[in-house]
Amino acid sequence: MAVVDATAGLREQTRRHTCIAALLGVRHLLVAANKMDLAGWDEAAYRSVTEEVDALARRLGMETVVIVPVSALLGDNVVEPSTHMPWYVGPTLLSALEEAPAGTWAHQGDAGARLPVQWVVRHPGGGRSYAGMVSGGTFRPGDAVAVLPGGQRSRLTSVETFDGPLDEAPASLSVTVRLDDDLDVSRGDLIAPVEHAPEVVREFEATLCWFADAPIEAGQRFRLKHTTRLTPAQVMAVHSRLDMETLELEPASRLGPNDIGVVRLTVGTPLAVDPYQASRVTGSFVMIDEQTNATVAAGMVGVPVLAALPQR
Repeated sequence: MAVVDATAGLREQTRRHTCIAALLGVRHLLVAANKMDLAGWDEAAYRSVTEEVDALARRLGMETVVIVPVSALLGDNVVEPSTHMPWYVGPTLLSALEEAPAGTWAHQGDAGARLPVQWVVRHPGGGRSYAGMVSGGTFRPGDAVAVLPGGQRSRLTSVETFDGPLDEAPASLSVTVRLDDDLDVSRGDLIAPVEHAPEVVREFEATLCWFADAPIEAGQRFRLKHTTRLTPAQVMAVHSRLDMETLELEPASRLGPNDIGVVRLTVGTPLAVDPYQASRVTGSFVMIDEQTNATVAAGMVGVPVLAALPQR
């Protein structure tokens, strides 16, 4: 959801936030055209906002756009329909939020089932199981799986929760699994189906949203958090930066505060990654400053939306 001042139109901050939402895979946009009271309840002001938002949404590949004229100060069209804008016949803000699709993040993409190992559970009398949250698909006892990044193979002998064994574990469920073989599995490893295993890489291209005041440039080092694994990382190159006005990728050698761009990274420990469009879990990561421990960037493996935009 975005808020636009109906008296000022679409500003860079809203364009940036909408672009980030599109990068994250959001395909349904809800916009509150606020301060309609200051705009004199003018339909033309609402239509102007609608035209700007629709044009941006089309460029970013949004599937649906709902734009509600509201006055947050007076409550018009927030919960109850406004009597000041009889020309508007759409939903209120609350009803639009209630009708919006949600809760599909763990199922997004077609990469297949993934289980980042969060915890190794040692059992009395021997044996181990591996705990984590399933994403992307379903695990079942008997599935042939690979443990990455090492590439060892085994089969699931059981999939369990606190309430007992399961016949299957769908996405978004936290489980423990047992393997048929005694493998060296630790926190940060990833369990995936053999037939649909992610790629293991030491170097990859990514779309980065940069947060820090100091710019990011080639040669800088960080810690990278990917699923449950933390590894050293280095910036090999900054390729381009997204211009918020034109939505075009322009050549760049650095990214400044709040910039979005394309970089190439290398990591100290191999990572099992999917393109972000295929998996939001194994396709995303954050970067951490080694000195301050501050999170300085959020990243997406590959170029999920920017590749579809015009490039210079």
